[in-house]
Amino acid sequence: MSQGVKEEAHLAWLALVLTPRMGPTRCGRTVQRLGAVERVFSASLTELESTGMPAEAAQFCFDGRARAAALDEAQRVAEVGASFVTPADDLYPQRLLEIYDPPPVLWVRGNAEVLNRAGIAVVGTRHPTPYGSGMAEMLSRNLARRGVVILSGMARGVDTCAHKGALDAGGITIAVWGTGIDVIYPKENKKLAEQIVQQGGALISEFPMGTFPAPQNFPIRNRTLSGMSVGVLVVEAAEYSGTRITARCALEQSRDVYAVPGNATNKNAWGPNTLIKQGAKLTATWEDVWEDLPSQVRAELEGRLEAQTGAGDRGNESSNGGSASLFTGAAALFTEAAAMPPMSEQERLVMQHLRQDEALQLDELIERLEPKMVSGEVFTALFELELAGRVKQMPGKNYVRSF
Repeated sequence: MSQGVKEEAHLAWLALVLTPRMGPTRCGRTVQRLGAVERVFSASLTELESTGMPAEAAQFCFDGRARAAALDEAQRVAEVGASFVTPADDLYPQRLLEIYDPPPVLWVRGNAEVLNRAGIAVVGTRHPTPYGSGMAEMLSRNLARRGVVILSGMARGVDTCAHKGALDAGGITIAVWGTGIDVIYPKENKKLAEQIVQQGGALISEFPMGTFPAPQNFPIRNRTLSGMSVGVLVVEAAEYSGTRITARCALEQSRDVYAVPGNATNKNAWGPNTLIKQGAKLTATWEDVWEDLPSQVRAELEGRLEAQTGAGDRGNESSNGGSASLFTGAAALFTEAAAMPPMSEQERLVMQHLRQDEALQLDELIERLEPKMVSGEVFTALFELELAGRVKQMPGKNYVRSF
């Protein structure tokens, strides 16, 4: 395909998506029946209608309005420094082409070259427990350290924790939005969106510029999120939630499903615990996901890590165990623990009362330690523990152990 024809095909896909009443399935069927997507611009009205396009849509394409809309949208995309990819482009995620109704266009902000990298979608409730937040962040961080791209929807809760975990590891993360790429939702994640792009990741959407959050957009987004991934990891989800839709999409798309088990008395544990009963892989550490990845995916990830490390660095790492620790959970954990500064007696006393799965309010912590420590000593110990990354402060002066 010549460059000119490729550019015309690129624009034609965009024109189809912007045509009224043309969803992914109709777009795909139209292109199949026309033989080539660029024929949308040259076909007669009768030919367009014979593909099964609604009369309104066929007229929109035939009289040139679709092309004009595409040119206008392409200009708006360029003005904000973004881009868009279609099935006519090499950068279009090849895994999406395996699903029943792949989005004809993906709007992209950031690095489009990462869209074809092997990734795990991490999803869950918008209102996680401290345990759910910690597990989402820890698993995402550990997988990202090993080259796995972390995909999520950048919603509040588990999604945000997943993106942050990947960024903390210096890894790549992709946020799949249910809005236009110029409409940040939720607004408080504006800084997170900027960090994702700055660190080499991407923000993507199958909705045109200016699309505001609407409830029906997010189930549509979820099938793209699962379709792009090698597998979907569910952390916490209630019985009726969008996470269930993503998990169901993953199963329909023949993607692996992983689930972090939860406390049976917590309503957010219903989703992952039910998925485990139905055959999802019980996941407690990154190894549970890694060992289940297809061999070609693991080979790709290991090869990429070796290439990044370089021959000289590999020699040094093999002598000190650094490279091995990337793929050995116990070694990595002990290395991190050894690297931390030793705790004072006051810090040890505070840590004895804190848990990973349940937050403790500051006043209650002071009460428990009252015979042994005064409040000033508790404040100092908490401050030092936070600096060391051993403790995390939650809203309302609640504290939990870090994962």
